[in-house]
Amino acid sequence: MQIEKPEIRHVEIIRYVMPFREGGSLPALVDADDDFSYVIKFRGAGQGKRVLVAELIAGEVARWLGLRMPEMVFAELHEAFGRTEPDEEIQDLLKFSVGTNLGVHYLNGAITFDPNVQSIDAEEASKIVWLDALFMNVDRTVRNTNMLIWHRELWLIDHGASLYFHHNWEHWEDQVMKPFVQIKDHVLLKQASAVREIDARYKSLFTEENLRKILSAVPDDWLEEDGREATPDEVREVYVQFLSRRAQNSAIFLDQIDKARETGI
Repeated sequence: MQIEKPEIRHVEIIRYVMPFREGGSLPALVDADDDFSYVIKFRGAGQGKRVLVAELIAGEVARWLGLRMPEMVFAELHEAFGRTEPDEEIQDLLKFSVGTNLGVHYLNGAITFDPNVQSIDAEEASKIVWLDALFMNVDRTVRNTNMLIWHRELWLIDHGASLYFHHNWEHWEDQVMKPFVQIKDHVLLKQASAVREIDARYKSLFTEENLRKILSAVPDDWLEEDGREATPDEVREVYVQFLSRRAQNSAIFLDQIDKARETGI
């Protein structure tokens, strides 16, 4: 099965509405020139552009699996935008975020998923657990589920903590074959009784050809870093190889999921 290259729209930020200070990277609610509001992950935040890369890749892969993800857009921030901002911390963030940032459509009225109140079926839970084990997403716990209920449906948000191998870039190959022990803390682990069926159904999507289509949507300048000599295309290929090899060797994290479901460790 082949997938289509993501079509990511471009918008311009026209108004800074408010920061979300509970996020370590100080994301913000903004209005854009298409008359919609977005939650923005800024390229100039302390965690850097790698968070934007992880968010875009994982979010688009979630769509392959039929999971609900708010639309993502490339949000352009112009140089003069933050000059009138009275908060110095926000002004600095905006100054270092001139250019292309990542926006996620704001789900107005959504509430945080609470496993003690809402429930989802085993198939959807298994898709999410499988995806997070593949991407090594450490940030889907009871304390911070990064899932919303909107119009009585479950929506995924915030995959920026995924693909943490890219914070130790030189050793990415070592991470491919590692189990994901943090899966024991996943908020949906107990409901994820069908991960092996999900694996059998979806791992064939993770061909190099399909993954290159996803990576081709990542802007070049998000992949350029001081001190790293690799070209954007060479960096894209590392992500392609990491995800394709990890999917091919999914037994490693499937066994970890089974163990965590049985023993809690």
